[in-house]
Amino acid sequence: MAYEHIRVETTGSVARLVLSRPEVRNALSDQTLRELLDALEGLAADPALRVVVLAGEGKVFCAGADLEWMKRAGELPEEEAVEDALLLVKVLERLDTMPQAVIARVHGAALGGAMGLVAASDIVVAERNTRFGFPEVRLGLVPATISPYVLRKIPESQARRFFLTGEVFDGETARELGLVHEVVEGPKALDHRVQEMISTILANGPEAVKEAKRLIRTVKTMNPADLPHYTAQLLARIRRTPEAREGFRAFLEKRTPSWRKGGVG
Repeated sequence: MAYEHIRVETTGSVARLVLSRPEVRNALSDQTLRELLDALEGLAADPALRVVVLAGEGKVFCAGADLEWMKRAGELPEEEAVEDALLLVKVLERLDTMPQAVIARVHGAALGGAMGLVAASDIVVAERNTRFGFPEVRLGLVPATISPYVLRKIPESQARRFFLTGEVFDGETARELGLVHEVVEGPKALDHRVQEMISTILANGPEAVKEAKRLIRTVKTMNPADLPHYTAQLLARIRRTPEAREGFRAFLEKRTPSWRKGGVG
């Protein structure tokens, strides 16, 4: 599929998924979301990929929903309106469940729907002066579709404040809230830290990273009574995998594990 609103760049085991409408500050439209969903599905199915970096071209990461799209959507019949709203739901669900590690590189602004992209990513690095916020209420809307992902990251008390006020806050506040993991000064530092995160993840067992992501999703929804058996069974299975055995051998032999060289021995 030829994309008009996004760009996908793949180098080795790392893919960069870039919002590419800088003329409208990378605002999310229905077409943008369809393209994002298609690209994410393709990346998720690629076994060679280990990291996906989500970024925005131009001065901002993403200014939120395209207001022209929102206006059109508000005039749709209810059934069509629900289908339209499900576009962002599907994108966030796919982003959240990607088998690869997802790193969000955030700069300039991340507002409204963009906060869902941030919240659904695994690791978020942002410039300190980035503007974050949930301005939906200022337009008579609510942050409905992004709320499940945001509320996993920030305390309910803070959501009560920022969902209701629509206040804009900076990267340091976003870090304190739990939306952002690290803040840096300037684009060079942002790129450097993202690259460091990529290198750190690529040094780890490829299958172990996938299993760790799956573990988090499973444990948080599982009946507590089932957790002891599930976690013990999982560990027993993982310890017998070729990747884990190679990891043990490499550590004891004080050498680099084979996955850093392109395979598992």
